[in-house]
Amino acid sequence: LVAGITVVSLTASALAQEKSYGGEDRDWNVAPTAALRTSAYHAPTPRTIPGGRVVRTTELDAMRAASPRPYLIDVLGGETHHTIAGAFWLAGAGAGDLNADEGRRFHDAVAKFAAGDRNRPIVFFCADSQCWLSYNAALRAIAAGYTNIMWYRGGLAAWGHAGLPLTQSEPFAW
Repeated sequence: LVAGITVVSLTASALAQEKSYGGEDRDWNVAPTAALRTSAYHAPTPRTIPGGRVVRTTELDAMRAASPRPYLIDVLGGETHHTIAGAFWLAGAGAGDLNADEGRRFHDAVAKFAAGDRNRPIVFFCADSQCWLSYNAALRAIAAGYTNIMWYRGGLAAWGHAGLPLTQSEPFAW
């Protein structure tokens, strides 16, 4: 208490929480796994991903202006929707049970984005921090040997909550 005013000191962790959007940092105590999830895609996710890294909204927004700009890949299934401006929509690419042909198409699409550079920054995302589709897609790219794979755990919910630009999704032929 200073001159009748309560002074609150925030730790770095508390300040980081202040910049969290749409539940992107929520911890459900789910252990990370290298196994693809093949059902119940809408469920709490881990806070980390083996072999990749999690990006938060403020960092992803800043990365969009960086060079090289990361490829943003929306893997949400279903109908057209609003997605992050500049993202490519690979509808259904996050399913854990892709058949062999779908798996090859996924790897071909990622190879096109990476243009032969296995260290090219690629960010996978879907609906929110309770969506396993982007986790699966990121794991699939990591298993294929890509070394700069990021998972935007907060997804479209966090991006929208932050008031950042969205656009109508257009399916990418993969």
